[in-house]
Amino acid sequence: MFSLPTPVIKCLSALRRGGFAAHPVGGCVRDLLLGRTPEDWDITTAARPETVMALFEKTVPTGVSHGTVTVLLDGASLEVTTFRADVGYSDGRHPDAVVFGDSLEHDLARRDFTVNAMALAEDGGVIDPFGGQRDLAQRLIRAVGDPTVRFREDALRMLRAIRFAAQLDFSIEEHTFAALSALAENARHVSGERIKTEVEKTLLSPRPETAFLFLSTGLLPSGVVPPDCAAVFHGVPPEQGARWRAFCRAGGFDITTLPTERKLRAAVLHPEREAVKTLSLKADRLMELGFRGPALGAAQETLARHILTHPEDNTPEALTRLAVRLLPPGEA
Repeated sequence: MFSLPTPVIKCLSALRRGGFAAHPVGGCVRDLLLGRTPEDWDITTAARPETVMALFEKTVPTGVSHGTVTVLLDGASLEVTTFRADVGYSDGRHPDAVVFGDSLEHDLARRDFTVNAMALAEDGGVIDPFGGQRDLAQRLIRAVGDPTVRFREDALRMLRAIRFAAQLDFSIEEHTFAALSALAENARHVSGERIKTEVEKTLLSPRPETAFLFLSTGLLPSGVVPPDCAAVFHGVPPEQGARWRAFCRAGGFDITTLPTERKLRAAVLHPEREAVKTLSLKADRLMELGFRGPALGAAQETLARHILTHPEDNTPEALTRLAVRLLPPGEA
């Protein structure tokens, strides 16, 4: 038995009192089984979207055409989605049509990975038709059914496989990984924004080195894999700019091929500009030495580039010696 938050219990109770099957599903069940506190709660139900909206006072029609309604209850936002089956994926990314149904197992069958294809029964038991609990125990990311079919349906699932492996500290099951590698070129169907999001979540995970799988499999179109991927992130804090910078430098990946905000792009391409703020040698001291105007800014960036690779030199004494060398002859 699991302890569910009060809003979740109320939501399930309202749906069941209305005569509809309703179950917590997906990532929240996975997290409960891993002993984690779920960040989000998804509920799958036999109730149609219009019925869900009628049952609750505050709702948002988040994706009614796909069966999803956000229920706002006691300060919580719960995603409530009708049992459904997806029909056709002609663009390799989105279903051509959604058919609402009454079968929980059919709904679970359309999901990406076994660890995300479990639901909680009304008595608290785990409904697990595809072996998700087994794969949790074995720490595996395995596609539901045929991985080639799953990835041809929606290419985003390939990137999600790598991201989940990094976040959960799991491995990718061999047939799932083989299909991912064989179909990597289908990542062209995924928007740059979604690719950037999945890579970034991987980089900010406890296993950022897993991000190099995006390069080795060809999901990202160019780059190299360093000999020691884990060493690349040694001492690198779990910060957006720092992790992207380490990844791009070691992997030779061009971040400008993805849509990124200006701040992140600058952090990767021009880290010295941010490092200027940390220099122990301040601008007034550089002016005393004779730097003015553009020469002052150029000196600061040169010193900043130096301390990025030699942080031990970030002292007033050491930087003063370096700065003097930057002065034109006769001004030192």
